[in-house]
Amino acid sequence: MSPQSGKKKHLFCFGYGYSSDHLAQTLLRSGEWIISGTTRDNDKKAQMRKRGIRAYLFHADQPLDDAQEAMDGVTHVLISTPPGDDGDPAFLVHGNDIAHIPTLEWAGYLSSTAVYGDRDGGSVDEAMDINPNSKRGTRRALAESQWLSLNASLDLPIHIFRLAGIYGPGRSALDSVRAGIAQRIDKPGHAFSRIHVDDIINVLLASMKLHNPGRVYNLSDDVASPSIEVIAMACALLGIKQTPLIPYEQAELSPMARSFYSDNKRIKNDRIKEELGVKLIHPDYKSGLRAALDAEKQGYKSLFPDIPTEAGS
Repeated sequence: MSPQSGKKKHLFCFGYGYSSDHLAQTLLRSGEWIISGTTRDNDKKAQMRKRGIRAYLFHADQPLDDAQEAMDGVTHVLISTPPGDDGDPAFLVHGNDIAHIPTLEWAGYLSSTAVYGDRDGGSVDEAMDINPNSKRGTRRALAESQWLSLNASLDLPIHIFRLAGIYGPGRSALDSVRAGIAQRIDKPGHAFSRIHVDDIINVLLASMKLHNPGRVYNLSDDVASPSIEVIAMACALLGIKQTPLIPYEQAELSPMARSFYSDNKRIKNDRIKEELGVKLIHPDYKSGLRAALDAEKQGYKSLFPDIPTEAGS
């Protein structure tokens, strides 16, 4: 699979979401990229096209109308479609198509640190066995194995990125505080690892330059922190009075939110620094929240305002 010389690079995003949009807009600003992406929603499709994206409808029951035409000349593929019980829909429907793109140089799958399960507050790195203890973690683990199988069998240049809790402008504790839904839940000894969207892009760009197919990378900042600290800082930045602490046992949480609190681990990120040469833009939530607020003040508008905030990953 050799690069195209003298032509624009072409990124195809299966599941065009928050992180994909930030990567796409970064690449488009260079003037050297074409961006395509899929969505399940016609309104989102129209919005994507306004942002300069070649948009297509796709979900598990709706394959691309003409996959060969849609992926013609594609050099890079980013997959972030939500997996189901059978695994990743992009793999199930178009995995073979992706593996046989003649111009493909790089592919990335956005997974989750939920695949590690609960480590009772201990640290985890990529060399450790995964042990998911939630449905979302189990689904992500299956999706990882599916994409890695194509690396083994068809030489797909896939890279796996296990993301901690994603946050950034339009998707952070600032938004949950403004919306009045932030809960300061007290669970002593518990902490979340997080990753600012700027650093997700930071890592993906580094990986695109230094290909290492089949490799797995943890994406997190340097400091795992309790959610109550993050919400407290968000309140301070916004000048809003903090809500009272709620003992974990008394908190009213959705099944999804409770699953986040059932895992307690600290994600090690040495590999992105040592192998990819990444220097984090936001090594902790304090830097990240300030940057998110600054971006909002400068007029940042998200395509994805309905995504849950301060949830972990």
